[in-house]
Parts: sequence; structure tokens; C-alpha cells
Amino acid sequence: MTTVTRRRRLEPEARRAEILAAARKLFDAGSYASVSTSDIAKAAGVARPLINHYFGGKRELYLEVLRQIMVVPAPVTESLPKTTMEHRLEISIDRWLDVVERNKRTWLTAIGPEAIGHDPDIERIMLEADEIAADHVLEAALMHEITEGREQLRAMIRSYGSMLRAASREWLIRGTLDRETLRTFLLSSIMHLLKVTYPDVLARRTAARTRPE
Repeated sequence: MTTVTRRRRLEPEARRAEILAAARKLFDAGSYASVSTSDIAKAAGVARPLINHYFGGKRELYLEVLRQIMVVPAPVTESLPKTTMEHRLEISIDRWLDVVERNKRTWLTAIGPEAIGHDPDIERIMLEADEIAADHVLEAALMHEITEGREQLRAMIRSYGSMLRAASREWLIRGTLDRETLRTFLLSSIMHLLKVTYPDVLARRTAARTRPE
């Protein structure tokens, strides 16, 4: 007697999330070219037309997978303990490294030199990711209410994000940095930016304003 697996009834958002989770695993194990919509539908336990229904097609689904990985997930900075800035940032960095490590192949594809600057959709995702990451860093550092020099501070944090992506390649591709060394480097760098560089920028701005003509 043949057993028929009945599809579970899910709300649209839950079904969409299930398709995304299946696609994320498949793209990370293979590549964009090697994964078909049929593969994703089978892994998610849905009919293939549902992928088009929820996402519009394979490319749109792939871009959404990239966005999930590149845009710093809210859990990275959610429910942080009421402790020091350094400890909160340390926890956030650890959580982010977990996300990258779980999605190594897709992450490297997204930040690779062949992707950046050549695909406007991926570039848009990267820009969005940088903006959201800046907000998350300020939240983790308990500096979300900063007003003076805020845009300059956000610009410096976005620049830190570019360095972070380069450092992740040293970890994941070259193997010149292990995870613990990378973690120390990222924490030290962001602490120096927030505790030394940013106050120095403010001090110089104040000195320039008060300098006699």
C-alpha cells in the first residue's frame, strides 16, 4: 500500500518562509545554476507554481535568499543583556559569525568580486544591508539616540562593514584568520571606532567651529 504524504496547510507567510528556508539550504550546498525551481519545490514540499506565486521566479527567490543573509538579521542584536557596550557588541559579532558560517557558500558568492558592482540588484541589497547594519551596531552599542555627528558615524560604520566583508574572506577562503582571531579583530576595530575615532571627529569639529577666523 502506497503512503501519500499530505501537504501541511500553512498560512501564506509560513509557507513563504518554508520555501525560503529550503532554497537557502540548496543554494548554499550548490550554486545558483545547479539548483532548479523543481529542486526547491521538492525540498519545500510544495508545487512548483507556488514559487512563482510567492517570489516571481528563481532569480527573485535567490535575491531574497541573499537579502536574508546580507541584511543583518534582527536576532543578531535582539535580546542583548543590559551590560557594557563591549559585551553587547561581542555577543552581536558572535551571532553574526554564526550566520555567516552556516551560509558560507552563499555569503561568499554574494560578496565576491564577480558579484559586487556587476549586478545592480545585489548592489542594492548590499547598500540596504549596510544601512540596517549601521542601525544594529548603534543599537547594540547603546548609541541609537546619538544626534551629533550621526551621519558621519553611520558612514564610518558602513565603512567598517566593507572591512568586515574583506576580513570574512580571510577567514573563509584564505584561512589566514581563524574565527577567534577574526572575532577579536572585529570587536577591537568597532570599539576603537566608537570610543576613539568618533569622539576625535567630534572634538575636531568643535575645534574647527571655535577657531578664530
